[in-house]
Amino acid sequence: MRGNAQGPSPAGADTPPPEQAPSGREAESERWNLYFQATSIGDYHGTFRSPYEGPLSLQNHSERDVSITSTLFFTVRLEPDTFLIFDPEIAGGKGFSGVEGIANQPNGEIPRVASATPKPYIARLLIQHDFGFGSEKEHQDSDENQLAGGRPMTRYSIYAGRFTITDYFDDNNYTHDPRTQFMAWGVMYNGAWDYPADTRGYTWGIVQELHTRNWAFRYGIVAEPQLANGSVFDRRLFRDHGQVWEGERRYSWRNRAGALRILGYANRAQAGNYGEALKLAAATGATPNVTLTDRVGTLKYGTGISFDQAINADAGIFTRLGWNDGKTQSFAFTAMDRLASAGISIKATRWHRKYDVVGTSLTAGGLSAVHREYLAAGGLDFLIGDGRLNYAPEYVWESFYSARLFPDFFATFDVQRDTNPAYNHDRGPVTIYSIRLHFGLSLKPWQM
Repeated sequence: MRGNAQGPSPAGADTPPPEQAPSGREAESERWNLYFQATSIGDYHGTFRSPYEGPLSLQNHSERDVSITSTLFFTVRLEPDTFLIFDPEIAGGKGFSGVEGIANQPNGEIPRVASATPKPYIARLLIQHDFGFGSEKEHQDSDENQLAGGRPMTRYSIYAGRFTITDYFDDNNYTHDPRTQFMAWGVMYNGAWDYPADTRGYTWGIVQELHTRNWAFRYGIVAEPQLANGSVFDRRLFRDHGQVWEGERRYSWRNRAGALRILGYANRAQAGNYGEALKLAAATGATPNVTLTDRVGTLKYGTGISFDQAINADAGIFTRLGWNDGKTQSFAFTAMDRLASAGISIKATRWHRKYDVVGTSLTAGGLSAVHREYLAAGGLDFLIGDGRLNYAPEYVWESFYSARLFPDFFATFDVQRDTNPAYNHDRGPVTIYSIRLHFGLSLKPWQM
């Protein structure tokens, strides 16, 4: 569920001339680089109002959970415009109540795996190739999954292999990485985008991108899991797969970088339908179960908007909006049909802490009418289900302060106030406190 997407200029930075390049060794093209990161997040919540509970409710007792991930990011240049990316990763830990009971889960480092045992796996293994047009170049800094050097300004790029689809879509300069920015699921990504992935947030497929000076157009087609929240991918790729389209416009407002992205998606999977589940339950007198209505190739579609704008050298604002059809089973990300999110991120330069960042955001998640009716009748999604429902939008207010304690080592204190967890006005609100420790380092050819 972590990305290294290409996005706009750093927060608050002036828009540089496209041909501007650093001097000395930084202007060289890297042949390879190796980055490492380790992130640990500790979460806590206390008791809250809970007149009843269901099979997938957030438990009304104090919970303390810890997650940890460590990742190697290896990138090598095979040809001038061809790259191999390989990221092995180890992740362990679990979320509150088995990662259940909240649609906008508080810890973006926790996958949808209710197991505390650390396990190794391949996060990314892909080939990237650029077809350049014209002589104009833009400089690219050394980073995770990214080699320093010039890259064609106008290019057609192909990415093929294993990755997370959020590496390339739904980017946002101020909220896209739960290891360094906001942590709640519906803030780090668009919660109404049921993006195709296994339980750890990764998939297999192909992404194509046409990039120009101010515009980018992307298309991806990737594998869906066999079952909702599943770890095994569906091999019926001609019937079950996820497709996503995005257009991006980058611009400068008063010499400050901004971007607007519009996304659309159409997923086909062996998924169910909430309305059909209600009809089946009425005919049989049973509790509705959406999995009893699943069919191969069921369509789920939606759209989203991501916007960010630097205000000055230290501050920037962002917003996301999301919508999906609301009638098809929530399948791979979270149970959310509507999303509105906005916030601000500020560097602490004024109090002489230029590497520190403070941010605050408010996110509202919602459900379609038939989805509400399904949950009110006792139906379960793979993340939420209180047995009944007094519907209200789920609001999450998140604020954090990230402080650099040492070079490459950051500590973050984060507070989230979740009102109406799992869209249930009868339960909550609940306050969640988190501490995040993040460390990263790099090895580059000229440092040897």
